[in-house]
Amino acid sequence: VQLQASGGGSVQSGGSLRLSCTVSGRTGSSYTVGWFRQAPGNEREFVAGITFSPWGGGSTRYADSVKDRFTISRDNAKSTVYLQMNSLKSEDTARYYCGLHSAGNIISTSGYRYWGQGTLVTVSS
Repeated sequence: VQLQASGGGSVQSGGSLRLSCTVSGRTGSSYTVGWFRQAPGNEREFVAGITFSPWGGGSTRYADSVKDRFTISRDNAKSTVYLQMNSLKSEDTARYYCGLHSAGNIISTSGYRYWGQGTLVTVSS
């Protein structure tokens, strides 16, 4: 299994970015992808998660800090998860990672076996 994250960059406070995470390999027909972020000196923290399913249904979950500003979505045909980030703040500055959930709580990094390489988001005030 491989995950490829992209879309990071530098933006001013209040701006927007869209991150992408493409999943390849043997994932099973139904799986969950999570976005996490890690700022320098901080632990990796959950941002949002979404479930893929062959019939199109699924669920999403967000960290309180990004709710109403970030939107996670998926394109089943492309096996790609998107994270639309609006109204960005300086505290959103971090390296963003996508991961494939394997077991346990989806907001915990211990529940993820595979990770993408991360993409850097910098928000300047």
